[in-house]
Amino acid sequence: MDFRQIQYFIEVAKREHYTEAAHSLHVAQSALSRHIAILEKELGVSLFIREGRNVKLTNIGKIFLQHAELSLAEIEKAKKKINEILDPERGTIRVGFTSSLAANPLPAVISAFRSSYPDIGFQLRQGAYLPLIDSVIKGELDIAFLGPVPTQEKNVQSHIFFAEEIVALLPAKHPLSKNKTLRLNELMQDTFVLFPPGFVLRNIVVNACAQMGFEPKVAFEGEDIDAIKGLVAAGLGVTLLPELTLADNIPRETVKMRITEPNVTRTVGIIIPKNRELPPSEKLFYDFLKDFFHRLGRYSG
Repeated sequence: MDFRQIQYFIEVAKREHYTEAAHSLHVAQSALSRHIAILEKELGVSLFIREGRNVKLTNIGKIFLQHAELSLAEIEKAKKKINEILDPERGTIRVGFTSSLAANPLPAVISAFRSSYPDIGFQLRQGAYLPLIDSVIKGELDIAFLGPVPTQEKNVQSHIFFAEEIVALLPAKHPLSKNKTLRLNELMQDTFVLFPPGFVLRNIVVNACAQMGFEPKVAFEGEDIDAIKGLVAAGLGVTLLPELTLADNIPRETVKMRITEPNVTRTVGIIIPKNRELPPSEKLFYDFLKDFFHRLGRYSG
């Protein structure tokens, strides 16, 4: 079994077609078929079954694919790490982030970092909260910006840079829109626009309402910050959002309002893997992040 056979197997499994896989790999289909046959003979099992012109993985093939992809990923990471050791200022940093941190502070941080290290590239992945944590654990990402920062996850190291307020966003014509602050139970009779169940920001809102003795009446749900803002601007409900998401973009026809009771906040920071060392370029970025937020007076770690 060699590296090329693993690559060929993964490409056929992905495309479910020998001809398309051969074109993608720039090899003759006969050569591709021969390598797969040698691999199956070495393993003593069939990895594919034919369905017309296409092929499908056998159950054993599905198991082998999971491990093959992990092996290939580890080899690519090893090559990347070697290149970064040779020149850590020319690597590529893999960073995940949630939508609520996409506009602030992530762009400012990366811009400042690129001023010092212009030859380091970034692979950015926006994702949901729990999948991003899982991606760091699995090694698909090395750093993820999250809010709130998980502190009980045993497989990652958490680094909190600052805490921010969760504020209310109301339609401009709301009866409370002229007030400077509000108590959360003043919205008890309102309909809410929230993220769907399972999103961490929805949990924060639901828990805050529970502290004030009520459950929010959810009229609309959205998976995107801007969509939620737009629904509020249209007068379809109220919402609670992290203050960072409104720092540079408060929609027209809405008002932002501080909540005096309860005190609703979230932490903002990053997670990195606990059981593996950061590659050199990521280590540069990690050290830069600590210094960046320390200079802003927002990080005491």
